[in-house]
Amino acid sequence: MPFWILDFRFWIVMNEAELKSRTKQFALRAIRLVDALPRKVSAEVLGKQLIRSASSVGANYRSACRAKSSPDFISKLSIVEEEADESEYWLELIQEAELMKHTLVDPLRTEAHEITAIFTASIKTARRNTQSTRSNPKSKI
Repeated sequence: MPFWILDFRFWIVMNEAELKSRTKQFALRAIRLVDALPRKVSAEVLGKQLIRSASSVGANYRSACRAKSSPDFISKLSIVEEEADESEYWLELIQEAELMKHTLVDPLRTEAHEITAIFTASIKTARRNTQSTRSNPKSKI
């Protein structure tokens, strides 16, 4: 099922494989960023939290792709949305605690924000499709 997303300039379509790749790359970029943090207790704590949430985005998206029903799909996508937003939060803290230069963190924060927006829109679409299927049982999701 394709997803329509706004790239702040134009609409593009991302398929399941592209989103799996994008969410995996997001996790890998977060891991590399954490590895570059200074060796401080605060950086270690924030880094572990960031790795947990960023890696959870892709893992839960893969799980959503295997959902058994529309409600299951929506529930799993909601977890993806929450984890992407949480990742952005940890990145904000890393910046505001001045643990890393903004220029190094900003691109990953932007990606976390975009991924959150993608899945927020996807959830809204899935809910709308589920509601229209209920009102018209012959249509497909």
